[in-house]
Amino acid sequence: MSALQVTVENFEQEVLKSEVPVIVDFWASWCGPCQALLPVIEELAGEADGFKVVKVNIDDSAELAKKYRVMSVPTLIVFKNGEAVKRSVGVIPKDEIIELINA
Repeated sequence: MSALQVTVENFEQEVLKSEVPVIVDFWASWCGPCQALLPVIEELAGEADGFKVVKVNIDDSAELAKKYRVMSVPTLIVFKNGEAVKRSVGVIPKDEIIELINA
């Protein structure tokens, strides 16, 4: 399973109302580091157990990037119970992403 593409239209349902923690990858197609992180994000999405992984293209959903103060990409934000609880900017290894989710 690949990471679900989320937009302004389904962000509330898929992220804020999620029963499980959600890691949101704010990314852009022109961003080299985002492309480097993509295989890790897709791998995590396929392995997700007790959490889910979604992606927000900042060019298509600029208002979400603005709302969550995403200043550079890639930015990963973990949401639990509708609240942003953890954030990481830049490319990080898979184990550090898992630590974000479990923190």
